[in-house]
Amino acid sequence: MSAVNSFGAKDTLRVGETDYEVFRIDTVDGYEKLPFSLKVLLENLLRTEDGANITDAHIRALGSWVPTAEPDTEIQFTPARVVMQDFTGVPCIVDLATMREAVEALGGDPKKINPLAPAEMVIDHSVIADLFGTENALERNVEIEYERNGERYQFLRWGQTAFDDFKVVPPGTGIVHQVNIEHLAKVIYDRPVNGVLRAYPDTCVGTDSHTTMVNGLGVLGWGVGGIEAEAAMLGQPVSMLIPKVVGFKLSGVIPTGVTATDVVLTITDMLRKHGVVGKFVEFYGAGVASVPLANRATIGNMSPEFGSTAAMFPIDDVTLDYLRLTGRSEQQVALVEAYAKLQTLWHDADKEPVFSEYLELDLSTVVPSIAGPKRPQDRIILAEAKSHFESDLTDYAEVAHDLVDLEGSESFPASDPPGNTPEDEHSTHAHHHHSHAPKNISKPTAVELADGQKFTLDHGAVTIAAITSCTNTSNPSVMLAAGLLARNAVRKGLKAKPWVKTTLAPGSKVVTDYYEKAGLTQDLEDLGFYTVGYGCTTCIGNSGPLIEEVSAAINENDLAVTAVLSGNRNFEGRINPDVKMNYLASPPLVIAYSLAGSMNFDFEADALGQDGDGNDVFLKDIWPDAAEVQSTIDTSINKEMFTHQYASVFEGDDRWRNLPTPTGATFEWDAESTYVRKPPYFDGMTMETTPVTDIVGARVLAKLGDSVTTDHISPAGNIKADSPAGRYLDEHGVERKDYNSYGSRRGNHEVMIRGTFANIRLKNQLLDGVEGGYTRDFTQPDAPQSFIYDASQNYQAAGTPLVIFGGKEYGSGSSRDWAAKGTSLLGVKAVITESFERIHRSNLIGMGVVPLQFPAGESWASLGLDGTEVVSISGIEELNNGTTPKTVHVTAAPSEHSPAGKETIEFDAVVRIDTPGEADYYRNGGILQYVLRSLVA
Repeated sequence: MSAVNSFGAKDTLRVGETDYEVFRIDTVDGYEKLPFSLKVLLENLLRTEDGANITDAHIRALGSWVPTAEPDTEIQFTPARVVMQDFTGVPCIVDLATMREAVEALGGDPKKINPLAPAEMVIDHSVIADLFGTENALERNVEIEYERNGERYQFLRWGQTAFDDFKVVPPGTGIVHQVNIEHLAKVIYDRPVNGVLRAYPDTCVGTDSHTTMVNGLGVLGWGVGGIEAEAAMLGQPVSMLIPKVVGFKLSGVIPTGVTATDVVLTITDMLRKHGVVGKFVEFYGAGVASVPLANRATIGNMSPEFGSTAAMFPIDDVTLDYLRLTGRSEQQVALVEAYAKLQTLWHDADKEPVFSEYLELDLSTVVPSIAGPKRPQDRIILAEAKSHFESDLTDYAEVAHDLVDLEGSESFPASDPPGNTPEDEHSTHAHHHHSHAPKNISKPTAVELADGQKFTLDHGAVTIAAITSCTNTSNPSVMLAAGLLARNAVRKGLKAKPWVKTTLAPGSKVVTDYYEKAGLTQDLEDLGFYTVGYGCTTCIGNSGPLIEEVSAAINENDLAVTAVLSGNRNFEGRINPDVKMNYLASPPLVIAYSLAGSMNFDFEADALGQDGDGNDVFLKDIWPDAAEVQSTIDTSINKEMFTHQYASVFEGDDRWRNLPTPTGATFEWDAESTYVRKPPYFDGMTMETTPVTDIVGARVLAKLGDSVTTDHISPAGNIKADSPAGRYLDEHGVERKDYNSYGSRRGNHEVMIRGTFANIRLKNQLLDGVEGGYTRDFTQPDAPQSFIYDASQNYQAAGTPLVIFGGKEYGSGSSRDWAAKGTSLLGVKAVITESFERIHRSNLIGMGVVPLQFPAGESWASLGLDGTEVVSISGIEELNNGTTPKTVHVTAAPSEHSPAGKETIEFDAVVRIDTPGEADYYRNGGILQYVLRSLVA
């Protein structure tokens, strides 16, 4: 890859009997002052320098990094590997499969299309906790998962055999981020390049924002959208600005009774208040050595919740010990140590790196905490939880009539936070403290279960207690604390309340092994915490239905009930459609709340129940001792568990192995499938690029305001019956109950195009006071209101190009590839806004749509554009000469639909194609076409 070595950085490192080619960062001036994460980027640039996209100037810019300067230098980062989950990974593999056919059509060898960077997918987003609290819950949930997702799984099985360097971890194994730290990550990667064994830092991008969990292991990585992931798989670098780096100093030791979850909720609260969006965070200082690896991973995991790109821990002895525990080879551990020391990536607590900004936490000051009721940064001290709930409930009662479930709860992918827009990033949560909730808020409701149990439900009832999600379900300190708390509760004769849905979804099968060895499985099951699956479950909205009679009571009486989960995301409407308020808590507290049965509960003053002798039992009476938790960790977790569980990690169970799987270099598409279809990106493509053309006679498909998120552009939640996507599924014989979600149907472009701009909260200002996926169809004489998809079909039939007008921060929120793919497939050629979110802007170019900005300080409103105009854009053709114009000329002429007397409006729009690589993508009609042509050539 690296054709240029202008710093003479190439050298040899010998570890044991093996020689590795390495690129030494000490050949670049200024390297020693750089934070850990930027040293990793520096090595990346040295190794991939090509004189065009990655130049000696980029490398020098990184060496002379000014910590306090606003980021303005764009660099190209080439990750070592790509990691995916199934929701966002399926479309990547659909695209690769389609590229194979396109190569064949161009006379090339389809086998040429393979990931050039190793890619691994863990299927963890599809299991739903339908059954719970019973012996056969796991078995049945997995069966139902296969029934629902058989088409997707057959396709992924084909991909696993058809592509080199693509591996699939089958369903029922664990959560992607956990499998990543326990098995996939190498910390230092080694791979033959041109016949020479090369060693370099393990880096990754993932199609899930919690990819940052691997930062705890000293691996730089973060979440990206599907288009960037595909590009990285095909050897293309990821564009990024050299970021600011926030140094977070840790000192002191966690006190007794405080968990890793409490620490991470405290750090999330601190970093949100400080503001770290778009920055790297790095942990350093004397306290780092006392932070166990599992806790580091728990902290790294929450990076998207506090808003940073990455949250890194350096490499040290704790890292090496974890690699040994999890069954990595001695040669691998020796390579990590030798390489980290050679490249000054080894943590030295006495040397303080230079950072852009500084924060500090004394771990001994952390107190037990939860977060809620709707954002991960809304931390509540556990001792104040009851009074907080009372004030939240009063707020809820005041705004009850405004409460609308925005997202729908259908399997909301973990990578996609709703409303995670920039203004949300910086706002602080004001709690109104009312002295006490007005008494009339209480709504006692009698419920009788099918088995004859009777009880009274009220606001605040905990209806879901879920040990779930990547954050905590693999951290032995909190998982074993939960198990020991369950044992102590069972010994005292305590039980979970009958209205609570209790679920346990471990992050990996190793958890089940150590629960067995510690003898805690039975105690957890005695409280109803049976394993329901190995996957994200409740944290992404796959909580499954509540107890039927409980659900009916909630809906008939509009009860504000709660969920307590050990996850990382608790946005409104995400966890379950019946549940209004969601709280994040550590696994032992999840169990404690299942015993309490209500958020309206004070653990210090209120008893959880009585023991056999009628004595009150309080939380402090059953809370496990820290020393006992540690000794249980020491005696019940061993290396053999990891080597055993991961020996056959890619093989799967009988269900997976027995799936009828197509073979062959190209996929046999099933014409009847409503999940996986061949997209039209490469239809009619030739080896020669078609020159790019100016845009003539375009109409405006949508005129939008500020902070339009990727979720507005491409929702992930449930599919409405009377929408274009719902109509399509009806026509294809899919029953309403089987619609599933947009997220699960990302492998079917027909559903996804129809879902583009279909969010029920979208405000297209071509219409007055209308919400949802509607526009005016200017192909018709009176320009009636119509579905955006239907209008787009008419425009495409008439050969009319389309443009979108937008406001500030267009495309904010999580990176969602379908927001750009759908825009392109609707026939949109240009999007003109006041400003773009970084990833969505690059995704649009990657799909052949040109991102343009109004002149500085102007907007569609200030220029007098109303959206009825015929829009032409000249100057784009300059790109055919190999240069990128700074601006293009836009002419908006009145049409027969414009108000009388309207004049032509002209302005120069700024072209947001920012790098030579992006210009190449656009000239080729998109990134996939660019890669395809270069591979065939």
